[in-house]
Amino acid sequence: MINLLPHEVKQTYRFARINHQLAHWITGFVAALLGIAIIVLGGLFYMNSSINRYSKQIDNSNSQLKAQDISGVQKQVKDMSNNLKLVVQVLSQEVLFSKLLARLGSVTPSNTILTSLSISKAAGGMDITAQTSSYDAATQLQLNLADPANQIFAKADIVSITCNASSANAKYPCSVTLRTLFAADNPFLFINNSAKASK
Repeated sequence: MINLLPHEVKQTYRFARINHQLAHWITGFVAALLGIAIIVLGGLFYMNSSINRYSKQIDNSNSQLKAQDISGVQKQVKDMSNNLKLVVQVLSQEVLFSKLLARLGSVTPSNTILTSLSISKAAGGMDITAQTSSYDAATQLQLNLADPANQIFAKADIVSITCNASSANAKYPCSVTLRTLFAADNPFLFINNSAKASK
């Protein structure tokens, strides 16, 4: 088909088509810019709302921690720990006399009677006084108490031995005083020292 339109009209139609295509491109570009702007604004709004929400959660958590008085609880726990250490310390020095007396009775020579037991001022020791039939019986008592196989004392030292033939108790004329130190692994303490050391 032959186009008989003048050249100016043809140019006008061609520019009109180009303008129409450019309008489509500009419209698409503006739509894309609007989409990007909406996404950016939506992201900013979401970030601001998240920041506000987390700030409120942090404030709530801080107020709950203040209400729970963490420092007060920590102080109470520390006090309880100190009290427990004190209890363990006291119990580690407590002697189970019922068991100790039975063991002392089994290691005391037959010609000896125990007259007194007293915890000495030195920690972990005991003073023992006994009446014996002779000087040899007094030394035998000291040897029996110091014997490590008995698991009672680590040391048993003689403080004094006095024998008086004119004593009121003629069967046991000698008196012996011993100072002893409990063995670390003895089973007669409420809390055994060797068990504590192994921990």
